[in-house]
Amino acid sequence: MAQKRFIIEVERAKEASEGRPSRGPVYRSLFAKDGFPAPIQGLDCCWDVFRLSVEKYPSNPMLGRREIVDGKPGKYKWLTYKEVYDQVMKVGNSIRSCGYGKGVKCGIYGANSAEWIMSMQACNAHGLYCVPLYDTLGAGAIEFIICHSEISIAFAEEKKIPELFKTFPNATKYLKTIVSFGKVTPEQKQEVESFGLAIYSWDEFLLVLTEKDVYISYLPLAHSFDRVIEEIFIWHGASIGFCRGDVKLLIDDVGELKPTIFCAVPRVLDRVYSGLTHKISSGGFLKKTLFNFAYSYKLNNMKKGLRHGEASPLLDKIVFDKVKQGLGGRVRLILSGAAPLSAHVEGYLRVVTCAHVLQGYGLTETCAGTFVSLPNEIEMLGTVGPPVPNGDVCLESVPDMGYNALATTPRGEICLKGKTLFAGYYKCEDLTKEVLIDEWFHTGDIGEWQPNGSMKIIDRKKNIFKLSQGEYVAVENLENIYGQVSSIESIWVYGNSFEAFLVAVVNPSKQALEHWAQENGISMDFNSLCEDARAKSYILEELSKIAKEKKLKGFEFIKAVHIDPIQFDMERDLITPTYKKKRPQLLKYYQNAIDNMYKSGGSKPSA
Repeated sequence: MAQKRFIIEVERAKEASEGRPSRGPVYRSLFAKDGFPAPIQGLDCCWDVFRLSVEKYPSNPMLGRREIVDGKPGKYKWLTYKEVYDQVMKVGNSIRSCGYGKGVKCGIYGANSAEWIMSMQACNAHGLYCVPLYDTLGAGAIEFIICHSEISIAFAEEKKIPELFKTFPNATKYLKTIVSFGKVTPEQKQEVESFGLAIYSWDEFLLVLTEKDVYISYLPLAHSFDRVIEEIFIWHGASIGFCRGDVKLLIDDVGELKPTIFCAVPRVLDRVYSGLTHKISSGGFLKKTLFNFAYSYKLNNMKKGLRHGEASPLLDKIVFDKVKQGLGGRVRLILSGAAPLSAHVEGYLRVVTCAHVLQGYGLTETCAGTFVSLPNEIEMLGTVGPPVPNGDVCLESVPDMGYNALATTPRGEICLKGKTLFAGYYKCEDLTKEVLIDEWFHTGDIGEWQPNGSMKIIDRKKNIFKLSQGEYVAVENLENIYGQVSSIESIWVYGNSFEAFLVAVVNPSKQALEHWAQENGISMDFNSLCEDARAKSYILEELSKIAKEKKLKGFEFIKAVHIDPIQFDMERDLITPTYKKKRPQLLKYYQNAIDNMYKSGGSKPSA
């Protein structure tokens, strides 16, 4: 036998036992005669290999491919480790936003490429099983692997997409999402959707802005929300179209511009919601029935975990396409910020607009975005999502309001820390010290951590008052609830420690109020209708209905209303440029109406 120069025997041969064959001696590398090398600390999986290399060599070239210039191969073009890492993070986030997490099987089909590596690393990052599909295999073998390993999502080289289609319909029992490393034709998209699947080009899947994106600018640039969004569009070489300055003309401008991203504040989306619901309710029986069926069907599928594009592709074309076209036909993302968006409005728009509808949260002091919800995560409805990855978040207890940051369900004032924080208020050192404590910025907003790591805004620290009987009222929470009434556009709820009940000023929905008047044989112009006692009773009853439905306490019921036909506006200094209510100004403007409501003693609807 040849001399064993580089191995050492570590265990003697064992005799056969219980019918098993005998086993020869066990050998180990001579270089490990004193024991195996100690494992590298922190290197536990493939993701660690990549992650640690990015930390050590961020600017080193990592993945390269030859450019084709005039049909001829040119020089290699490189992506650095950091650039690859950034792409991988986007791929991983998109995988998670599709609802795929740890333990899901992901197929990768195609020749060696940068996209192959990045898809694999994204799987490593999020605990998905990466299932290689050899690019030399035909449709039969690919179908077997997809079905045998139960692949849910597959990345594929552009020219391999037709081969994947040959695995239909058997593979569609498991396969739900396809991502092309290149482009996707309209015909391919149509074929995939006919099987209830979703397909994306590489750029579409990453949900990143490109130079082809279009944004409509109508929110005030003086506010950080719109300013940051437009900076992002400029960075990506995308297009920005300006509206004509009148919010009433916004939808017409949207139809002409056909934006791909639509940012809004809740008041704008509330108007979109009110317009749609009124149009449906006043339509014919057949159309109304079909719409309601389609809405319920798609919403239920989304609640089951299906992505919005997979929930009802056929009904999207037949029923909801008109809503999509009303926003220009190309909107893929609607982002709401600056104030809380009612959960029922967010849920409704998620279904009917055929777009991702997300809520974000941030302040001027934090350079806008601090939280943002994720696409296709229906359980994040009504929340502002998890924190963005550039700062720390904690909740601080507010004992006076009964909020405990250490409770089973943590609630408290949202405090933020990180490099995106402002340095302080200019020439206002006292105010700066009031909100910046030990590097933590105290927002004044009350949040509640959800089990999935998202944040729900539930109150405002300063917007709480005590009624004369000693009961505390969180007024913003009540306005969010009463704001769900379809017959009103806006509501301002008021109370103070000298009175025992709440009153409100309401901006009604013109269409809804006039429709109610017509049904009840009341004929008068809109302004006169708003002064009519019958209209006030109608609005008050609608508010009482939702108060009972939401199980509000007796002292939280509104007992009197004043109806103003003119919307709260900036001209009268009643709202901010982002449509937040200016409560001191509202009180000053409506003081006489408030006094009259309290003098009348409120109305009789009770809890």
